[in-house]
Amino acid sequence: MIKGFNFLKRINSWVVYMILTAIVFGIAISSFLMIDQLRKQEIQKINLIATALKAYTDDEISADPKIQELYLAVMQDNTNLPIVVTDKKKNPIFQANIPPNIEQDSIKLKNLIRKMENSYEPFVVELPSGENQYIYYDNSDLLNYFRYYPYILALFIGAYLLFSFWFLRTLKKTDEGFVWAGLAKETAHQIGTPLSSMIGWVEIMKLEDENGLGVKELEMDVNRLKTISERFSKIGSIPTLNDLDINETVQQNYDYLKSRISTKVEFTFRKTYEPVLVPHSRILMSWVIENLVKNAVDAMKGEGKLELSLYKKNKSVYIDVTDTGSGMTKQQIRNAFKPGFSTKKRGWGLGLSLTKRVVSEYHRGDVRIANSEVGKGTTFRIILREEQKS
Repeated sequence: MIKGFNFLKRINSWVVYMILTAIVFGIAISSFLMIDQLRKQEIQKINLIATALKAYTDDEISADPKIQELYLAVMQDNTNLPIVVTDKKKNPIFQANIPPNIEQDSIKLKNLIRKMENSYEPFVVELPSGENQYIYYDNSDLLNYFRYYPYILALFIGAYLLFSFWFLRTLKKTDEGFVWAGLAKETAHQIGTPLSSMIGWVEIMKLEDENGLGVKELEMDVNRLKTISERFSKIGSIPTLNDLDINETVQQNYDYLKSRISTKVEFTFRKTYEPVLVPHSRILMSWVIENLVKNAVDAMKGEGKLELSLYKKNKSVYIDVTDTGSGMTKQQIRNAFKPGFSTKKRGWGLGLSLTKRVVSEYHRGDVRIANSEVGKGTTFRIILREEQKS
């Protein structure tokens, strides 16, 4: 049920993201269409000016006062479109909406005509006399402004979507952190009550038979439960990191786990012989190693070779957990540390997620799948920083 729920949540997140992306593209496309429409309107205005100019320069028609009024109205209506009317030799005859510094400088004006010609084909005004005139034009300031508008808008909305995606992702991680912390502390609280009673009974049993094998085994398991309770109680709190020998931490876990896993598992431990001081919480790091070892045993179905390796490289300390189990596919590797993901039918998918949290957030290290091959096995790798000597 949890896996299906997470799958649906992931689909819903992508649907929302795709809808928002479609909106961005829709706004950008509509802006392009709006600009294209504005450009067509300006070309129509130039066509109207050309028609009015042709009528005004026709001696037979221009004598009509209405034609003169129409020409003046058309020219006065053009308040933003820069135009230059020239003869066939490109000598300026008339210009409108041209900056004064260009209008008064013949060289600058000719340069502007060349620029206009590169932008748009000039309109030809065919006159009865045969001395045709040419109307050169360019975009209005408004159109030039809107030309960059879709790109600016798309950039702004894209940045907004990225920020929203990052913010929601961060918020989700924060919420998950509170959930994990609350769950862990409640588990520690629930374990604490029967554990206190068990400790009392162990003490009573010691009075009757202090050296009995059953009493010693029970005491060891009670102590183990105390350790587990401490682990859960530390989730959500900032643990104290002490400079301890990581060899001892791993060795203690190896010794404990070796006597409790299947005898069909060939369990070995390779370590350095000199002390390796690493700032860490022994209780939490023991939990990490135990989780990885138990996952490895499950992957091998209780039979195979399992190796713990501890070594140094540069300023980092590496702990590898290598098994000869079923291995993992690329998709399983990508999802291995995600909450709720599990390859086991009855798994909750919490162990590796909590392992990642303990190593990354509490110890500022890293835990990853260094290597995995289907049918051959997997290597989980913990990377920690060695104590910095002053």
